[in-house]
Amino acid sequence: MKRLTLLRHAKSDWDDPVARDFDRPLNRRGEKAAILMGQFAARRAMQFDMLVASPAVRVVETLDVFFTGYGQILDAHWDRRIYLASSPILFDVVRDLPDKAESVLMAGHNPGLEELILDLVPDDGNNDLRENVEAKFPTASIAVLDLAIDRWSQAKEGVATLASFTRPRDLDPALGPSSR
Repeated sequence: MKRLTLLRHAKSDWDDPVARDFDRPLNRRGEKAAILMGQFAARRAMQFDMLVASPAVRVVETLDVFFTGYGQILDAHWDRRIYLASSPILFDVVRDLPDKAESVLMAGHNPGLEELILDLVPDDGNNDLRENVEAKFPTASIAVLDLAIDRWSQAKEGVATLASFTRPRDLDPALGPSSR
């Protein structure tokens, strides 16, 4: 059994006049959500053997703030393939993970992370968590998946169970969609 925790970057600052999307930083609301999600992960005693992440500025900043709330820092394996990747590319990233890592944190972007969850978790028509992800995987959300595999190279569609799905607004309603 392998555990894959997916963290979508926090809300970025569209008002920042950066030349490239890759360089877009977080906004204040994103920083608040990222620290809250880090604190949540610490309270839940989430443990990770490895961190693989997009090197985009908004992901790097999300992780910096997340780890402030989490109370410890993980060394990141920066993987450019994660930046704006589709589900098939993210499957490649997952399949390339070292087998010694039992529990991996992957930080990246939508729509790829949402698609990956929907591909990994079978749609049995009776999974409220999966339906919530299908409706929207908001910024700074965390999804924890348990994969019924022994080696990461065995990752394929339908092998996971969605153990939990937590959005910032679940912890602080002020971080919901109607807030700014």
